[in-house]
Amino acid sequence: MHDNDPPLARATYDQLADAFARHAEDGLYNAHYDRPALLGLLPPVAGLHVLDAGCGPGLYAAWLVAQGAMVVGLDVSPRMVALAQARLGGRATILEADLAQPLTMLADASFDLVISALALDYVPDWAPLFHELTRVLRPGGILAFSVVHPADDFYRLHPEGCYFDIEPVTVTFTFPEEGVKVAVPHYRRPLQAMLTPLLAAGFVLDQLLEPRPTEAFAARDPAKYAVLLRRPAFICVRARRG
Repeated sequence: MHDNDPPLARATYDQLADAFARHAEDGLYNAHYDRPALLGLLPPVAGLHVLDAGCGPGLYAAWLVAQGAMVVGLDVSPRMVALAQARLGGRATILEADLAQPLTMLADASFDLVISALALDYVPDWAPLFHELTRVLRPGGILAFSVVHPADDFYRLHPEGCYFDIEPVTVTFTFPEEGVKVAVPHYRRPLQAMLTPLLAAGFVLDQLLEPRPTEAFAARDPAKYAVLLRRPAFICVRARRG
């Protein structure tokens, strides 16, 4: 990927933004798998300055604001930014930004917490981003993020490549109720390529979580629930700025 190339999935997420926003409100993998797991890693957020890195349509930002946090949300998709701004109604600052580029709009040591839900898979090189997040976090600040599980991404979805490589791959997002089916590119990477740049940027690993689906998930889709009890689809990380 070259510096003048457009961000990997910006056009794709502009295309599916409205369908995704409606689906993610109560979608199984969003509302009953990723969201409870990632939010469960957070400290009490009332009064904290929080960066939502890759905020999408603003679901996490809205939850954070409702809990009393002061939130800045960033997303690379102009349509996602518009949806998040509409959802938050001025209760948070939502900006268009590419996480693969320097976050020059953010001041040093200006956040207590950074959260990123299923967004880092679209960033080719995590090292510069983690250094930027170290810069904008206050000492002792927390980073909590979720991404596609490296084992699921390779062994189930993309077994034809090399597990140890960081490589571009594509997964199809299908929202039948919306009549939407879109091929979404992202970067697949091994576990060591997730943790090495995190630690090199000065973070201390607090917790690594391979989530389990909720009981509400089980009631909606027992077959997928049974699979996720045996094989995780996502992985969540909580780290502290050292």
